[in-house]
Amino acid sequence: MTSPPRLDARLRPRLPSPLREVHDERFARHGVRLLLKRDDLIHPDLPGNKWRKLALNLEAAAGRTVLTFGGAYSNHLRATAAAGRLLGFPTVGVVRGDELAHRPLNPSLARCAADGMRLHFVDRTTYRAKTTPEVLEGLLGRFGDVVVVPEGGSNALAAQGCTALGRELAGEVDVAAVACGTGGTLAGLAAGLAAGQRALGVPVVGGGFLAGEVARLQHEAFGSRAGDWTLEERFTFGGYARTTPELDAFAADFEERHGLPVERVYVAKLLFALTALAGEGAFAPGTRVAAVVTGAPDDALQESSVSR
Repeated sequence: MTSPPRLDARLRPRLPSPLREVHDERFARHGVRLLLKRDDLIHPDLPGNKWRKLALNLEAAAGRTVLTFGGAYSNHLRATAAAGRLLGFPTVGVVRGDELAHRPLNPSLARCAADGMRLHFVDRTTYRAKTTPEVLEGLLGRFGDVVVVPEGGSNALAAQGCTALGRELAGEVDVAAVACGTGGTLAGLAAGLAAGQRALGVPVVGGGFLAGEVARLQHEAFGSRAGDWTLEERFTFGGYARTTPELDAFAADFEERHGLPVERVYVAKLLFALTALAGEGAFAPGTRVAAVVTGAPDDALQESSVSR
């Protein structure tokens, strides 16, 4: 089989993504510099870590049908569907919540369908068991020869793809911070950073499972733990896609201060966490902190009630 054409040429991503400093007195008063790594500008349909996590997976799929998983408002499902449209391969999205099958599609799922994704709704019990052999065998029996990409796109190939994010920040910052849902971006980011740099992950979902997931992904991708990374787990604000008046007010204030629309599911929690940590003295004076902006508000249609 001939090798598929490189996806970076066919999708025309903007790499490296811009790194821009913002002047914010909440950081400056502690001698800390805040920079924004604008991964949201990589590609209009596959922004940020979505492009980085999918690129190697799609090259490996070599044009075969890609089957993946997500909730009703999944950015990952939308990015996979968009990639299928742009590159001309079939996609299947396994969606959490069989009750959705008989309702009008929300804007997020409608976009997936418009991009050619075949949507398959499953009940929440089955969805929680999606990685078991029984469920996977049932899906393969239904959809045939498919390449399975996990929820959020996080696997060894995704982690390897995200190492470029760390390499782009080499010598530019001391701390690189990213919001975490499934851990793949942090796993690769940390591995790509240079000695003396560290990665900080801010989980957007509770449960305390992400440290184990990041370690597992790094072992699968690189053979061992890679890079200097930690998690700051105090800023989930009730769980995935959940918010509070405090977080909403913070995001609106950040937008007004810096003229940057703030995506609420991931980026708002990351920026809130970094602001709080700076106020607590967690960063030494002179520290350069980069916040990885993984999406824009249009890329995260909020889910009012999420069960994970």
